[in-house]
Amino acid sequence: MPGIKNSGIAAVLSFFITGLGQIYNGQIFKGILLIIIQAINGLLMYLLIGFITFPIVWLYGVINAYRHAERMNRRIYNSHR
Repeated sequence: MPGIKNSGIAAVLSFFITGLGQIYNGQIFKGILLIIIQAINGLLMYLLIGFITFPIVWLYGVINAYRHAERMNRRIYNSHR
């Protein structure tokens, strides 16, 4: 079916680069925003707070990419029934 997204690929993309899974899912703005936030978090590591915020945003990106792909696939599947 066209439009189907592999939730595993979305999660793996976000695992390696936060926001890339969102871009894969078609959430361009959210993906770019997460990339920018992680760049800022990288700079904040010099102030030590980045060591707290970076993994939180990273984990959010992975989980969100996976869940959004699953939701998209469910909607597509249900619309073709």
